Amino acid sequence: MLHEKFKNHRIILASGSPRRQQFLKELDVAFEIQLKDIEELYPEHLQAEEITNFLAKLKASAFVSELNENDILITSDTIVWLNNKALGKPKDYEDAFEMLTEMSGTTHKVITSVCIKTTNKEVVFHEETLVTFTKLSADEINYYLKNYKPFDKAGSYGIQEWIGLVAIEKIEGSYANVVGLPTHRLYEEMMKL
Repeated sequence: MLHEKFKNHRIILASGSPRRQQFLKELDVAFEIQLKDIEELYPEHLQAEEITNFLAKLKASAFVSELNENDILITSDTIVWLNNKALGKPKDYEDAFEMLTEMSGTTHKVITSVCIKTTNKEVVFHEETLVTFTKLSADEINYYLKNYKPFDKAGSYGIQEWIGLVAIEKIEGSYANVVGLPTHRLYEEMMKL
């Protein structure tokens, strides 16, 4: 449906995430990937979805001067929100280990914001999913980090990997959102364009 609706448009996904790219393919959207090096810094006072909204818009702002009339740009950002702080991508192995240890046996929130931008419109929305982890041992965390190297993922884990099978007790909300793109909302918003 989206393929037909946007056959005269160029859809640009500004994301290097293979998971986001796969989701767009599965939504039957013809798109191209364009990446820009953006320093993902945000004002310290921002909380939860304010952070992801800010970063999704920041990523889109880098393309403003290059967008043509028939272009539709999609940017997004995902964080894990735990104990009133944002967990982004880990800096290194130790950072990833600390994040997973902190999440072990607790419930955290995965927040993804998406910005859809054209030359005359900008739509920003976010989705939240609650994820409950069982208690993880240090051995299990080390096994996961060594074998799956989730260092490009917010909160240091991928729900679609081994850890999702053994450690996630329950999720409340969109699974796709935890993977990194709330596809049902993206589809809805694009159908409204």
